[in-house]
Amino acid sequence: MLIFVSVVEEIKSRLDITDLIVSYVPSLKKAGRIYKGLCPFHTEKTPSFVVYPDSQTWHCFGACGAGGDIFNFVMRQEGYDFPGALKVLADRAGVLLKEPTPEQIKTDKRKQKLYDIIARTATFFHHNLLDIKKNESIRQYLAERNISSNTLQQFQLGYAPNSWDALKHYLLEKGYTEHDLLEVGLLVEKQDTQKTYDRFRHRLIIPIRNINGQVIGFGARALHKNQQPKYLNSPQNALFDKSAILYGLDMAKKEIRQTKQVVIVEGYMDVLQAYQQGYTNVVAQMGTALAERQVKLLKRYADTFILALDADTAGKTATLRGINTVKESLSNRLEYNLTAKGVHYENYLDVDIRIATLPLGKDPDDILRKDKAMWELLIKNALPLVDYQIQTIVAESDLSTAKGKSHALRTLVPVLRQVKDPVEQNHHLKQLAKLTKIDERVLRLELQRPSNVVVSRKSDPTSNMTKLLQEVSLEEHCLALLIGQPNILQRVNQRFFYNAIEGLTKNDFLSTAHGSLFSNIQAWVSNSHQAIDDLYQIVDMHLKPHLDRLQYLWQKQYQNMFVTQEQIEKDLFSLVVRMRVERKKKFWTN
Repeated sequence: MLIFVSVVEEIKSRLDITDLIVSYVPSLKKAGRIYKGLCPFHTEKTPSFVVYPDSQTWHCFGACGAGGDIFNFVMRQEGYDFPGALKVLADRAGVLLKEPTPEQIKTDKRKQKLYDIIARTATFFHHNLLDIKKNESIRQYLAERNISSNTLQQFQLGYAPNSWDALKHYLLEKGYTEHDLLEVGLLVEKQDTQKTYDRFRHRLIIPIRNINGQVIGFGARALHKNQQPKYLNSPQNALFDKSAILYGLDMAKKEIRQTKQVVIVEGYMDVLQAYQQGYTNVVAQMGTALAERQVKLLKRYADTFILALDADTAGKTATLRGINTVKESLSNRLEYNLTAKGVHYENYLDVDIRIATLPLGKDPDDILRKDKAMWELLIKNALPLVDYQIQTIVAESDLSTAKGKSHALRTLVPVLRQVKDPVEQNHHLKQLAKLTKIDERVLRLELQRPSNVVVSRKSDPTSNMTKLLQEVSLEEHCLALLIGQPNILQRVNQRFFYNAIEGLTKNDFLSTAHGSLFSNIQAWVSNSHQAIDDLYQIVDMHLKPHLDRLQYLWQKQYQNMFVTQEQIEKDLFSLVVRMRVERKKKFWTN
């Protein structure tokens, strides 16, 4: 770890933050001992972005409120994770990173070989498509879909021959083995005979690239109605993980970063047609719905997500799933308000979700090919999330009956409760009253009625967290998580470190007893076994009743629930932030 930190410090010592940032922010100008400019991470007319040469840090005092050092800046600007930013800045600073182990070298060489196979395969398919004499029919298909020659070249579209082994023989001749080709999903093995054959045959081939533009897999489109499935994708492998990829993001990221807006569609052809028509901030989800990793990847570039999914039943289901994924993944902007009862905490959705409602039976590809004006209108008039939810539920409810009105009320009042801005909430309440013909006063009374939260084994962990905060202190909750998941401390401290913030320490605890327990837990965590009996051995006898309470708290609130480690990590991170807010509030009061 000391070697790692010294490398980070060496890079910082060689690079000046002002020189780095000015290459990204041309508006940056000297103002006394600091530099000010327009923030590159959100749209603004008045400079709120400040660089501090003395401390080699930056901060935005505007809408995004981001800040940090050179690593945080490159991570946010380029969409890299910390290791990616470390490599880029090390290269720029001329600092050699730690030599990889022989095992790492072997793994990297193996992975590079797989990348080479996929790249060579993409070239093979592409050249097959360009062979007009052999493939006039496939080129005719592309013409019918209005895919231009330029788009064909830009996205390196290809054609898989109608053969069981054409690709196999081609790659074997290049020196690769059947094992190599099976590993990246280009071959399929028959279980009874163990013979192999090409996975993709007589299909339009669409190369899928990662964020850096490397081909990592393929989507293969059927060329006639009887060919099933309609789309055949590369299987999961060392290079290809569809939950972490968005088709077209490598081409669209620049426009998305500039506009801070991304349009999410369902299919490859939607992206191809959008790009061809000049709309270059469009990406396609891989699979039937957005995945959490895809959402977090997009959040590096965009503040507004517009879902433009098909209007059929499957598309509507995918839209709802996509909304839930975005909300669950990005409801992490913590804010607090001082009330008569103390500090009230809220998690706010950190993106603007909008829904472009497509005409029934039409997909983005259809609309883009036939009516660009309609597409622009759909995107411009994309409904804010709450409006979409209200319209959808109202349309599905039989409002001519008391039962239908009751269903709409029970479903939508919780939605309105999530709207924290009183002006927005009042607007939506009036909208709902008008659509349902329910008296506005009835809706307002229902909205003000306390919601009954029932905690079950399968309930949302954040609901349990809210309930728990009513019963125990933040510090007790924090310590209970550390006892239940001792390895989580290092990961949470790394998150703070990456954001140039000090990790959790004894000083974060206002209670002396809790601070002492934390010191004991720190010592206990360093033990590779981490048996709970060992913790009891090092805790002062007067603190053991506290430890009993914390262990009971962990068992009741987390151990017996289906909660992921990632959720626990998020909870602990939020708790530490809240504890620090409480500490500052106490100092302000005193």
